[in-house]
Amino acid sequence: MVNSSARAMGIIFPNMYDGLVPDLTAERLMASIPFGGRYRMIDFVLSSMVNSGMDNITVLVQQNYFSLIDHLGNGREWDLSRKNGGLTIVPPFAHKHTGGHVTHDGRVSLMSNILGILKSQKQKYVVLSDANLAMNFDFRALLDAHIETGADVTVVYKKSELPAKARKVEDVKRGMFFTYEIENGRIKKAHINADKDGIQNFGMNIYVMEREKLIDMVSESYVMGGLYLERDILIPQLDTLNVQGYEYEGYVARISGLKSYFDANMDLLDDANLDALFGKRTIYTKIRDDNPTVYLKGSSANNVMAADGCVIEGEVENSILFRGVKIGKGAKVKNAILMQDTVIEDGVCVENIITDKKVTITKGQEMKGTESYPVFVAKRKVV
Repeated sequence: MVNSSARAMGIIFPNMYDGLVPDLTAERLMASIPFGGRYRMIDFVLSSMVNSGMDNITVLVQQNYFSLIDHLGNGREWDLSRKNGGLTIVPPFAHKHTGGHVTHDGRVSLMSNILGILKSQKQKYVVLSDANLAMNFDFRALLDAHIETGADVTVVYKKSELPAKARKVEDVKRGMFFTYEIENGRIKKAHINADKDGIQNFGMNIYVMEREKLIDMVSESYVMGGLYLERDILIPQLDTLNVQGYEYEGYVARISGLKSYFDANMDLLDDANLDALFGKRTIYTKIRDDNPTVYLKGSSANNVMAADGCVIEGEVENSILFRGVKIGKGAKVKNAILMQDTVIEDGVCVENIITDKKVTITKGQEMKGTESYPVFVAKRKVV
């Protein structure tokens, strides 16, 4: 095996697809959405890169990034607190032609602002990824495949049906999704926001290429008005560039809307999915020192994932409890995702609900959504 991971740097785009989950991204970006009881979405791609030997990772933030910076800190939990390389968080850039306002465009536009950084690096390869996927990805295997095929660019895809949010998205600001036609491993045609039934080669927005080639591509495209890596660089050059497809066969949860977020969390109550996501390599996250969860007399819990620091006095079923959640006496919680420090007071009855951080449901309240349309309670709300 080629030890290629040490020769690759990572670039993560944490704001991609913010517009698909406006409830969850009102005060944060996609990458810092809480997931799975104690994690943030960026933990999965960041941990996967680190576990694959990558120790030079840049995060290009655009807006609502305070929570992400607070979560990542100096990268110590991911062993990325280093003098050389490590974790670099690049703030948004304003452009003169916009009157000093920050613009929020595609990957080409964003990377045009860091060409100086890219030119100063020593790694031969660059791995690009968004942060809307919960996965435990082996980037070392991807890099080895890229080198073996001699590709100009390698694109990761997964065979799956298209979620509703990925079909006919008219506003590209909300996100572009890609499906591919592949012959003998090479991508021959790409479709943007296709409306197709059945299993598709659904792009995961993970790309590998040589750093120098990326610099040339971005420089040339941006001068010509290009903004998007896929639409403005890769798709027009599929006949001349050797763009190879790499099929990912592991477990992945794709956040493309509030319903998909609800379902992806609930899927982790199945041990098979839980093991597939967390069983192979460690997923790292910010440490919070809490006591173990306490189940007081009279409480009951059935099929529950509870993080540390929870106090449960009532009944909980089929639910995800983040750190510091409190369930009062006589309360009934079913099919719920309760984020950090949510308080469910005595006698409350909730079902098919998502609460953001530091929500309080006051004594005696009843809130019920449906499996197809869960109720969402915004951050810090008292109901």
